[in-house]
Amino acid sequence: MTYILVVLVAILLGGIRVVQQYQKGVVFRFGKIVGMREPGLTWVFPIFESLRNIDFRTVTLPVPAQKIITKDNVSVDISAVSYYQIVDAVKSIVAIQDVREAIDQIAQTSLRNVVGKFQLDEILSERETINAEITKMLDTFTERWGVVVSAVEIKDIQLPDDMQRAIAKQAEAEREKRAKIISAEGEFLSAQKLADTADIMMAHPIALQLRNLQTLTEIATEKNSTIIFPAQLMGTVTDIQNFLNEEKIKKAKSAV
Repeated sequence: MTYILVVLVAILLGGIRVVQQYQKGVVFRFGKIVGMREPGLTWVFPIFESLRNIDFRTVTLPVPAQKIITKDNVSVDISAVSYYQIVDAVKSIVAIQDVREAIDQIAQTSLRNVVGKFQLDEILSERETINAEITKMLDTFTERWGVVVSAVEIKDIQLPDDMQRAIAKQAEAEREKRAKIISAEGEFLSAQKLADTADIMMAHPIALQLRNLQTLTEIATEKNSTIIFPAQLMGTVTDIQNFLNEEKIKKAKSAV
């Protein structure tokens, strides 16, 4: 009797299993799936039944660097990282032997196929487009395995040394081009302003004389011992006096 009791206790204790919060348990009986177990403490019949826990958390899977020939025949080394999650525990067991290994191989192949369709400039500037296309390609394979690939991100792009130097020269030339354009635009605006100023002075000769006097004032503030007056400046005071007299006469006539 005692022996039977010990056997029963051993059977009961041997069938106790724990399913973690982020897992679901798949119960096999004689090799056939007969049920699921939710997170917590559960029990299966020893010898006849077994429990396999499936992790439902998002898995980060690095994709090692791949040597890829771009559309414009440039050899680059590109590494990436993929994120996937099991959404169907039964499919992830029955439909595929090793989910992680399968996704790793498919991700490498998809990375080479997709990147090979783009030119180098597009790879450097359109990563989001490439990431989305790789993710879509992976999903076509993983859906039947009960797995969803949430994202694939290109992590690093290694260029040949000669290509890096060429890109650096191109960037430098682009910066010089922009600097010259900005300088030319500045000179154009400056010339335009000078032309407008010349038109105003031509319409109002007295403005030119006032500008000449202002220039003399600026020169005098430099504490120079000798100042040379151009001949055209000698009549400046007389011109200003004549202008003021004319203005007085005009005002007197308008008052009458």
